[in-house]
Formats: sequence, structure tokens, C-alpha cells
Amino acid sequence: MEDGLFFADVLVRGQPVLQVGSLPELSATERARVISRRIAGLLNQPTSIEAVTVQLDPSRQMALLKVNNRVLMTVTAQDAVDFDVTIETLAQQWADRLNQVLVQPNLAVDALQRLDGTGRQLVGRTIDLVPSLLGAFFIVGATWTVARGVRRLGLLWAEETEGDRSTEILIGRLCYGGVWMLGSIVALGVLGLDFAALLGALGLTSVAIGFSLKDVLSNYMSGVILLAARPFRINDQVVIGDYEGTIVQVQLRATTMITYDGRLVYIPNQKVFQSSVINNTASPVRRSDVMVGVDCDADINAAQQAILDALTLVSGIEVEPAPLVLVQELAASTVNLKVRFWVNSRQQSFLQVTSDAAQAIQEKLRAVGIEMPTEIYTLMFRDFPLK
Repeated sequence: MEDGLFFADVLVRGQPVLQVGSLPELSATERARVISRRIAGLLNQPTSIEAVTVQLDPSRQMALLKVNNRVLMTVTAQDAVDFDVTIETLAQQWADRLNQVLVQPNLAVDALQRLDGTGRQLVGRTIDLVPSLLGAFFIVGATWTVARGVRRLGLLWAEETEGDRSTEILIGRLCYGGVWMLGSIVALGVLGLDFAALLGALGLTSVAIGFSLKDVLSNYMSGVILLAARPFRINDQVVIGDYEGTIVQVQLRATTMITYDGRLVYIPNQKVFQSSVINNTASPVRRSDVMVGVDCDADINAAQQAILDALTLVSGIEVEPAPLVLVQELAASTVNLKVRFWVNSRQQSFLQVTSDAAQAIQEKLRAVGIEMPTEIYTLMFRDFPLK
């Protein structure tokens, strides 16, 4: 046949009802289209639809199917041969089928008819798309294999050049996602996707998508910038807004922190990007301060030397930079000395060494006889009655 089809579906309300074959002067597709158009016109009329009747024409070896005095279709001798029945039998079968669907069907019948028609169309299209589907599945499998390999190579390269786990994760994910994007484009092209139409649809919906996914996209973009800029790394101890703790994971959407009291906090990357970040462990050492008040009559030089001697006995205090003892304030009853020294920047070591240093200073000053008085207050009593 010219159109490659021996039979074509006649549609009623968008669903296939029966099949007709080709005629010498009319292809199956054109014949089915003409019949479907006549039925659609009949359904759109406001008048009620009468039953389909069969009118035999033995002289021309055909039968006419008529509704409301209008001819819907003809049943020819070739149709009878195609379906291996007589003209009269085939005409009556088609008339009965049309009578069932032309009246308003109930919900169950309509659903079954639509399901049957959809299933037949799906099977037909699937058979036509088998080569394209096989090609697309092959592309997806190849993309998966290549993406894993590229991600592995990206991680190895990042380990050699960057040495930072967060950056390694970023490079690996970008490589993996890039390969999948290219593979998806190729697979959709094999399936016959019109990329011009796709780009047009994306252009029309980009504004709506941008507004609806504004926060999500902002978190992902902030995550990419954080992983690239690296204001902190995994296991760094940082202060982000109201949270302070150890960074355990940096993802594209959120940053995960464990606070010092053991709570797990997920901070959206947009908030991290917009907040001031204090990285306590960016440097291996961190300065600690201890305030010491000594008696106003004490020898300041002797007190300073005693404090420096005490610090040399504390494990964990860095030799370089050297500790300092500075006169901070001349208070009413004490001379306040600020003791500065450098320790390991990790939180546990920082707190423990600071505590040990304060204890060692207090014990040393007591041992050399330097007083550490409390605040002195003078009480004056006026008009106190004498006994």
C-alpha cells in the first residue's frame, strides 16, 4: 500500500472502535479518516442520534451504514473477504459496535474502551520505537560506565593536586554530572527528541521554575561556591552564625556540623554563604589569654618572671611565638596582668591547656609569696551612734 498500512482505526471520541481496509481508490488511512470525521460531525450536532441501520445493496455487492439518514460508511465485498464473513454479517457487526459507542457510555464502559485504545496505541508505538529504545538504553549504559570512570579519574586528579576532601567531592560530582548531561542529550536525540521545541519550552517555563526553586537553586549555587572557595574544610572547627562546632560534611545543598555538645546541625548553604564564618582551626595554633591580678605592693617584674616560669612547665604551650605577660590595668586594689600564650587550635586542647596554665600560674605565684587579692571595698559609716 502507498501508506504502508493494510488497516486503519476508525475513531469515536478519540478512541479506536473498528478497523477498515483499503479500497482501490482510497487508502486505509484516508478511508478511516473520512469515516471518523463523519462520526465526529454527527456527535457535535445538538439533535439526538438515532440507531445505526444497515441498508443492503445486492446489485453493487455492498451495504450502507446510515444514521439520521446520513451515510456513515460502506461495507464492500473486499471488506467481507478481509474479515472472512459475508457482507451482511460484517455490516451488522459494525453497526452493533457503532451503536454501542455512539450512545453516551457509562463510566465503566468508557474507561474500558479508553484503556483498550490506549493500550493498543502504546503497543503499536512501542513496537515502532524498539530500535530507538534499544539505542537509548545502550547510550544510558555507556554513559553510566563512562561517568563512573570520569568521576574516578577526577577524584584521583583532585587528590594529587588539591589535597582537600571537599574540593575532591566537588570535582568528582561535577565530572559525573557533566558526563550524564551529555549522555542524556545523546539518548534523547536517539529517541527523536526535538531539541528546538525543548529549548522553547524551557524558555517559557524558566521564569516560573526560577521563582519556585529559588531557594533550592540558591543553596546549590552557594554550595558550589563554598566548595570552590574553601573557607573551611572537613574536620575544621568553625563558628557560623549562632552555631559552633566541627564540620563533618559539605554537600551541594547543606553543610553538616557537630556542635561541641554532640548535636548534629544541618545549615543550608545559602545561610552559610551569607554569614560571617570564624574558622578556629584554619591555623594550627591559636592564642589564649589569662587575666591575673596581683597585689599593688608586689614586685611586678618578679610576678612576670614567676608567671613565665610557670608556663614553661605546662605541656601544650608553644615555644614560638613566646608567651607574653603584659600590664593590662592598674585597678583600685590589684595590678591586672594579661598572660598571652599560643596553644593547639583544636577546641579540646585549647580549653585544657588554658585551664592548666591558669592553675600553674596560681600555684607558682602562691609559692613565691605574691598575693592575688580580691577586690577591696571601703565601707564608711556616717552618724553611727556611740555606746
